[in-house]
Amino acid sequence: MVARAATRTDPPGLLRWFRPSSDAGLMVLALMVGVGAGAGAAILIWAIELVGAAARWVGRLPIEDAWMLVTVPAGMFVAWALTSRFAPEVAGHGVPQIIAALTVRGGRIRTRVAPLKTVATALTIGAGGSAGREGSIAQIGAGIGSMLAQVTKLSEPEMRALVAAGAGAGIAATFNAPIAGMFFAMEVILRDLSIRYLHTVVVAAVAGAVVSHTLIGDELTFQVEAYALDDPWQLVLYAILGLVATGLAIAFIEALEGTAVRFPQLAGWKRPVVFGLVVAGVGLALPKVLGTGQSFIEEVLQGDVALAWWLFGLLALAKIVATSATLGGKGAGGIFMPSLFIGAMAGASFAELSSVVWTQSPLQAGAFALVGMAAVFSGVARAPLTSILIVFEVTGDYGLVMPLMLTVAISTFLANKLHPESAYTAPLLRMGIHTGPAAHVDLLDTVRVRDLGLSTPVTIPPEATLGEVSGILQRRRLHGAPVVDDKGRLLGIIAESDILRAGGPSDQVRARDAMTPNPATVTEDMPISEVLERMAVLGVGRLPVVAADDPERLLGVFRREDAINAYHLALGAAARQDRMPERARARRSDTTGFFEFEIGADSPIAGRRIKEVPWPEGCLVVSIHRGNRVLVASGDEVLRAGDALTIFGDDVARRRLAERLRP
Repeated sequence: MVARAATRTDPPGLLRWFRPSSDAGLMVLALMVGVGAGAGAAILIWAIELVGAAARWVGRLPIEDAWMLVTVPAGMFVAWALTSRFAPEVAGHGVPQIIAALTVRGGRIRTRVAPLKTVATALTIGAGGSAGREGSIAQIGAGIGSMLAQVTKLSEPEMRALVAAGAGAGIAATFNAPIAGMFFAMEVILRDLSIRYLHTVVVAAVAGAVVSHTLIGDELTFQVEAYALDDPWQLVLYAILGLVATGLAIAFIEALEGTAVRFPQLAGWKRPVVFGLVVAGVGLALPKVLGTGQSFIEEVLQGDVALAWWLFGLLALAKIVATSATLGGKGAGGIFMPSLFIGAMAGASFAELSSVVWTQSPLQAGAFALVGMAAVFSGVARAPLTSILIVFEVTGDYGLVMPLMLTVAISTFLANKLHPESAYTAPLLRMGIHTGPAAHVDLLDTVRVRDLGLSTPVTIPPEATLGEVSGILQRRRLHGAPVVDDKGRLLGIIAESDILRAGGPSDQVRARDAMTPNPATVTEDMPISEVLERMAVLGVGRLPVVAADDPERLLGVFRREDAINAYHLALGAAARQDRMPERARARRSDTTGFFEFEIGADSPIAGRRIKEVPWPEGCLVVSIHRGNRVLVASGDEVLRAGDALTIFGDDVARRRLAERLRP
């Protein structure tokens, strides 16, 4: 106990500056997260190359181009086997899982996620699956940030900052684009562009980009020639390209969602195998759509690819099919680079088709491909700032500012109107998580869970039968209660809906078998506004309250009715705050203030108790100065000659007191 107490004292000198919870300590942790994300990006790229080399070795066997019919399903099957067994949240493109962790679990991500995401993504992409590595690296970086935050026992807001910083560092690392990585973290992950997270995200993004560039080199960026808008009338064509990009973005989102929820008959191992064969079949016809597609995008941007407009368009559509089948088949990978691929092919196709009728000025397919990349990604992710900046940073080309801004604005606006959910929020909706814009500060930001003084909760032992649980809930008029073990550790939560789902009250089924394990929780130091947001996101009426330093130690249960108490507390605090200027003005008033009155030896109040003195109306005795002591003016205090009284009142009360106490 002594050693523990010693560790909690403030360390001297510079060590205090590096406390994890201090601003400087958080910056140091953000630097570590960025370095980890940069190294993670390099490791993932090397792992993809290693698996790709093994797949190419299979290609040397006497099966000609049909090798991918073996490698793609095999890679997706092994990736599925790993993720379904150890971490289902690793499957998919990663970003929705990050947002879910921030929204529901306060940023807590299991430590196993980062290494498993690396292996699963390498197997998926290296074997020939169609996906990007960016979302995976973002989830790896977020996992590193969450791990450091949990190890150093940071508060939930600080953990959220490090998780977002890790995701931004992952994007910065995979593209060598720190500014775009920063905006991705704030625009997509946090959905909050306020300055409170900025310094943490910036440090991590810069560190991630530097480390990955040092380890990998320039292959993370596109080497393209400079483009410019030579003819302002081409803005009309770029605006039409924005319409095309909107349609493709919505089609991509629908395809991703369709492959994720349809074909229920493809359960278990059948799903990765069948979808893997679909991806391989598309790859046999159009090999360029397999993998990330980054090298082919660069060739198109450089003008080294001469294809008919319909072939470019076919590649865009084929990429939608291949990527949707890869992720729908439980493969692991991102949608960032596929979105850029679709946009580049669409832009090149549009330029080639338009050049047939547009005779006013020459059209460069590479320029339209560049703008199409940003437009499609913005429609898919609803991240216009990130979309514009990623093109600037990755290509180093600033000559198409006006077309980029125009096309991205059109794509984002129309996609929001026609399909409110982005590719990142649509999976959350399937999970029952309803996200919205970042909330503004309100009264309930000023009240925390601990301020409510929650009573000891009704708990259910795991061995209780559903009949017993139902009886407890009915007697206590509750709809649900936490399930805890004999040490008070939170195991899950059981609600009336869980009992009905298990077949109703029964003496044969135990609470541990019907409960919802690992429920979403809130901590005692969380603002009520965030608690209510989490309840709204999950659509629940109660959330267990756990200790900030121990997510399994149950402290109470926050219910909807507690929000009313919190609101009353907030209103009271706000009212007191509103009265502060009035009280301050009163203290500065010309007619009121503090004054002192000394009791003489012949004063009529000497020897009398304060409560016995007929003080004038509007006169308040504040304190008594007696010798070297200052006493609180209580009613039973006996006044003595020589006492100096500090009194608050107005001028009228002061004159009346002087007259009344005159000997």
